[in-house]
Amino acid sequence: MFLPQRPKAGATGKGGVDAKEQEKLARLRPWVEKYRPKTIEDVAAQEHTVSVLRKTLMSSNLPHMLFYGPPGTGKTSTILALARQLFGPELMKSRVLELNASDERGISVVREKIKNFAKAAVSNANIDYPCPPYKIIILDEADSMTQDAQSALRRIMEQYSRITRFCLVCNYVTRIIEPLASRCSKFRFRTLDNVSTKDRLDFIAKEEGVEFEDGVLDTLIKTSDGDLRRAITYLQSASRLHSAAEKRTPVTPRSIVEIAGVVPDEVIRALGSAIGVPSTGDEDESMAPGTTKKLDGFERVRAVVKSVAREGYSTSQLLIQLHDYIMEHPSLTAARKALCALNLGQADKALSDGGDEELQLLSLCLKMKKSLD
Repeated sequence: MFLPQRPKAGATGKGGVDAKEQEKLARLRPWVEKYRPKTIEDVAAQEHTVSVLRKTLMSSNLPHMLFYGPPGTGKTSTILALARQLFGPELMKSRVLELNASDERGISVVREKIKNFAKAAVSNANIDYPCPPYKIIILDEADSMTQDAQSALRRIMEQYSRITRFCLVCNYVTRIIEPLASRCSKFRFRTLDNVSTKDRLDFIAKEEGVEFEDGVLDTLIKTSDGDLRRAITYLQSASRLHSAAEKRTPVTPRSIVEIAGVVPDEVIRALGSAIGVPSTGDEDESMAPGTTKKLDGFERVRAVVKSVAREGYSTSQLLIQLHDYIMEHPSLTAARKALCALNLGQADKALSDGGDEELQLLSLCLKMKKSLD
């Protein structure tokens, strides 16, 4: 009997649709995931950690690990890339368990989900990867776990260490209990330097065909505060914003500032000028919208504060940027900076207690003006 041959994948219209669907999904995929490092060699600006893990990869003898450092520095990406190099894409699902401890942080999760995975035996696999005879459990945001959960985890780490390795990922290592931290090899992830961040952002922009004006990459680095993940997200958001119109336009620094939700530098300078911060030679003397240099004293401060409130800027964010502006100012004395820091701390406390934003900002500016006179 003659049996018709099954058409090859892609030979039918359906195959063409599948290819288009895959292309559409790839285009809509977040750039943070799309450009996540595939191997530990792709991890940027963490030379010490990469060199140690490279030797570990060669011996396939992985200890329990504790990755800590600021957000967006590559902690989760590093352990996922390492696991992919150890097990390959096929065995990743069966050999690696990734949990976000901020969502699943209770002792019941440790006793049930983690313990059941940790005690399961592993089988030999004939693949072109090292595939050591153990599994890996990744606990992201482990510093959010309760004390009881961490204590229960300590016993599981000891009991099943022969067939399971743990990797704890956190921002604050001091929130991990000492008995748990002492069982892990610690790896500190540093904030990415500006050169590495700029190179990575430039690479992504070229890969995605994003056009941008001068100063965009510097603005991304400044607004993300060393968090590469946040910088990539801002870049993708700005790219979509400027490609939404009929004619695609280059990304501008102003767009990045708006997307990031930070206060523009000219507003901070205007506020600083109103409270008596001396102007440096390279600064723009521009004022915030709706204010004028003709006013003086209290009236000038009130005009700038009203303008800031009318624009809808976050007062909490403004305090952070005003603090940095004053602390980094070259002509202010240490004593004046200390007085301003005290005033900023009091204002931040008042805002946390539910104080009116415009009123607290006006009170802060008048106090700082008195400290700087």
